[in-house]
Amino acid sequence: MTTVTRQVHFSVQRKSKRMRVGLPPERPPIRSGRIPRVSKLMALAIKFDGLLRDGTISNLTELAELSQVTQPRMTQIMNLLHLSPSIQEEILFLPEIERGRDLITERDLRPLVQLVSWKDQWEAWTSLSQARNSRE
Repeated sequence: MTTVTRQVHFSVQRKSKRMRVGLPPERPPIRSGRIPRVSKLMALAIKFDGLLRDGTISNLTELAELSQVTQPRMTQIMNLLHLSPSIQEEILFLPEIERGRDLITERDLRPLVQLVSWKDQWEAWTSLSQARNSRE
């Protein structure tokens, strides 16, 4: 005779009042830190660019009004799109902040955005990242 042991999860659906049997739903992992603000701004800039490209939003002024920020602030956020794709990716995947202030801010990136060459941007990003690592 064989005995099978298995954990079972019972739940009741609200509308149908039927009982469902199955494994317990997976819980998302608990974050130990917070996402850096500049990573959130980069993601927003990418999302906003999509809204502008597909015509959902007609211009930056309308986007700024909907986002409840000033038009110059919206321009600062959208300027992050002028960074090279490799830098954008690095910004999106910056490590979570465990405590204290963000090590890289949008203000730190403003000089990089003004550089036309992606090579020059990458060199500036590397020096900024090294300075960040020395502050950790």
